[in-house]
Amino acid sequence: MQLAELAAASNELASTASRLGKVALLRDALVKLEPAEREAGVAWLAGTLPGGRIGLGPAAVRELRDVPPAAVPTLTVGTAAERIERLRTVAGQGSAGRRREALRELFALATADEQSFLARLLLGELRQGALEGVMADAIAAAANLPAKDVRRAIMLAGEIAPVAAAALADGAAGLARFRLELYEPVRPMLATPAEDLASALDALGEAALEWKLDGARVQIHKGDAGVRIYSRTGRDVTASLPEIEAAIAALPVRRLIVDGEAIALDSGGRPRPFQDTMRRFGRKLDVGALRDELPMSLFCFDCLHAEGEDLIDAPARVRFARLAAHVPEAALVPRRVTRDLAEAERFLANALALGHEGLMAKALDAPYEAGNRGAAWLKVKVAHTLDLVVLAAEWGSGRRRGWLSNLHLGARDPAGGFVMLGKTFKGLTDEMLAWQTERLQALAIDTDGYVVRVRPELVVEIAFNELQRSPRYPAGLALRFARVLRYRPDKTADEADTIDTVRALAAR
Repeated sequence: MQLAELAAASNELASTASRLGKVALLRDALVKLEPAEREAGVAWLAGTLPGGRIGLGPAAVRELRDVPPAAVPTLTVGTAAERIERLRTVAGQGSAGRRREALRELFALATADEQSFLARLLLGELRQGALEGVMADAIAAAANLPAKDVRRAIMLAGEIAPVAAAALADGAAGLARFRLELYEPVRPMLATPAEDLASALDALGEAALEWKLDGARVQIHKGDAGVRIYSRTGRDVTASLPEIEAAIAALPVRRLIVDGEAIALDSGGRPRPFQDTMRRFGRKLDVGALRDELPMSLFCFDCLHAEGEDLIDAPARVRFARLAAHVPEAALVPRRVTRDLAEAERFLANALALGHEGLMAKALDAPYEAGNRGAAWLKVKVAHTLDLVVLAAEWGSGRRRGWLSNLHLGARDPAGGFVMLGKTFKGLTDEMLAWQTERLQALAIDTDGYVVRVRPELVVEIAFNELQRSPRYPAGLALRFARVLRYRPDKTADEADTIDTVRALAAR
């Protein structure tokens, strides 16, 4: 497939609001990709660069604006992907310069539209609205397969591109290759906010209520190769949690995959601040020293596999029973099964009294829908909070001079991009100001000297009193009395709350 065709499809995707229209555009593009181009082409259409960054920063990419474009398109998707991948192999002294030159050579072969597409791809600025659900439907249409089977394969693979390549090449047989495997983490099942306990019980009926812990999500695999612990993004964090690794290794079960939360508790059993828990996940920290200072506790709440039996399609009540059969009570999240509101409110009050955030309410007959934020899991918090994305920041004044302070906050738009909901500088400690100044400068796209616009990658948890109507922002809504609770390095921008969630909350 010509790169020019893919770039044109990308531009058309960005200007198409209809979900069905996007699916049709993606389907038509997918069937044109050559077999060797499919993984790269699908990832690019989804706005991602396989393998991550190529070792050149935004400034190096922007330098390519002065490269004269080719008059006639000659590049294929495969050729462009091969040249970009080759950049990763450049190493040693002077490697940055050689990568710059190689990238300049690629841009010299590209037309103006192709250059624009490649630059936005490399900068992480492709906002086409080709989100996972839309892409799954397009893959299903292109391969003439049920969309639910494609979504399940993506759930198990953790990536879209390999599933697309397999589906387009081998149909249903290709999808069948994606199974739950030990030491291959699947995406965690996610929860949708509920207004309160009453609405959660109205929606679910009898439900499993669990403490909502303010810790770090972990998925733990135990098999013949030992215990491995993965973060919610799939990163192997076993070395950061030796006490949890040892506890699972000691269990009298040979093969196990469990979902849970790792959390730092104080001497009284109350949760320490989230930042304390996240200190244990630093890549270059002395875990031995921190283990004594910040011991971690494990609370398991789901079981995906036990002793050769895959459980992700089993009802929650079955998974919970398997979990209790293999994990001791001390390592289980406190759970109460009820449909009685008074009993549920007592359980919530107990969780809050112990310093926890609220409750989770889970449907007892639902399967484990990895990577999905559906109605089977609901989260009930007392305070209004949203996970939003930092779109820009303003330089501070007075005692905050020299720090990026006032944050521009946006909710994710399922159609593509982000919708701004307001600004805040409240709740930021000096430590957070220093950290975010360094991090946001690394993500900077451009600046007018006062406002620094950044790549939308950082997720921040925001507390607020209410949502009010506002003609200032595109959604017609603004956060009132917004304040920063914490950054969420364990979440990606794709996991931020959507503008649909915000609008539903405003309607309630």
